[in-house]
Amino acid sequence: MAAPGHSPTRFHRVHGANVRLDASRTRATRVESFANALCFSHEPLAPGQIFLVEIEEKELGWCGHLRVGLTAHDPQSLGAVPEYSLPDLVSLGDSWVFAITRSHNRVSVDGQEEPAPAPAPLWEPELRIDGVRIPRDKLVGRSRPGRYSHLLDELYRTNVLPPTALRSRIGVLYAPRPDGTADMHIVINGEDMGPSARSLPTARPLYAVIDVFASTKSVRVIQVEYGCHRGDEDERKSLRGHAGLWRNHVAAPRENKCKTPR
Repeated sequence: MAAPGHSPTRFHRVHGANVRLDASRTRATRVESFANALCFSHEPLAPGQIFLVEIEEKELGWCGHLRVGLTAHDPQSLGAVPEYSLPDLVSLGDSWVFAITRSHNRVSVDGQEEPAPAPAPLWEPELRIDGVRIPRDKLVGRSRPGRYSHLLDELYRTNVLPPTALRSRIGVLYAPRPDGTADMHIVINGEDMGPSARSLPTARPLYAVIDVFASTKSVRVIQVEYGCHRGDEDERKSLRGHAGLWRNHVAAPRENKCKTPR
């Protein structure tokens, strides 16, 4: 089920040369090599809307993993889809992309890594980020399928599933700020990694970026329901204001014998 007020999320028809999409455009698979697998959301994200994927298939032998982020470039406006999200897409400007790890996705302040926010207990039903609440059940990858399998799933309760493992779930969203910009947040298995980039231009549409890179071979879009805090009227007004601007424009390498693509 899609989030209220939004069509189901899926991948854009424009993508890298080595990507194959299924008929629903909700699964992206890299069919050869390790690169040329850049994908985008099919439309710009609304403020607070998460674009969430689950790792469906891995390919041994490559160094590097999934890369995610946001771009202000309309995929249809690209003369050619860049081979890599890092550095090629980022070098075009107005794009923010990070390789998924647990410790290197935060903004540096005066050369120091920003402290991680205190995580909410994983048994809480919702993840809350700047006025947005997202059902945690959809956000956490787990060892067995099923909507309520986390009741018996140790991986869910302890969050020991590695970020780049099979069934790990990784999402990206942006949260507007009072100054008219936004912070990008990456969510890994139900945990907010904090602001991974700041001062994003909310006056331009922002598309999700998913780079099915190296050891990550296939990902699947997960549909998520979410909403704003009840009673947080100022936050809702802020989100509606940014959403109006948007509508006017229409989230470990192998050590031995590991090939390093770039």
